[in-house]
Order: sequence, then C-alpha cells, then structure tokens
Amino acid sequence: MTDETPKYSINDQLRGLVEQLSAYIETYHGGEVDFVDFDGKVVKVKLGGACLGCPLSPVTVKGWVEGTVKQFFPEVEGVQTVE
Repeated sequence: MTDETPKYSINDQLRGLVEQLSAYIETYHGGEVDFVDFDGKVVKVKLGGACLGCPLSPVTVKGWVEGTVKQFFPEVEGVQTVE
C-alpha cells in the first residue's frame, strides 16, 4: 500500500489556516484577513471589510492571527499586514 496523501507546501497550509481564521472574523466581526505571502519567516496578510480602519486591527493581527499561526507553525517569526 502506498501513501497517497496529498503533500501541500507550507504556503498552501498557511493559506488554508488564514482562510479559516478569516471565515471566523467575517462571520462574527464583519472583517476579513487574506493570505498574501510567506517569505520563509514572516506571513504577510491583507485586511479587509470591517478590519479596515478598525483601531483593534493590530490586536487582531498580532494577538489572534499571529498567535494562532505560531501554534501550528512555530518556525514562523511573525505576521505582518500589507496594503
């Protein structure tokens, strides 16, 4: 028997995690967070919806998104927003 489990790149895995976080944020807060890139150290995301201009968006990114990403991917050094 061969292992035919699909192999996903770290970018694909990070994109999937950020999409799950975004679904929660969209459902309960009206905002969104989109995966942009991973450079091997930092995940870059873009905020949208109610997150744009929200004074708590830095807390959402650093406290919640970055905290969750680091739980699953300890090699990630941080999460940064981009325009």
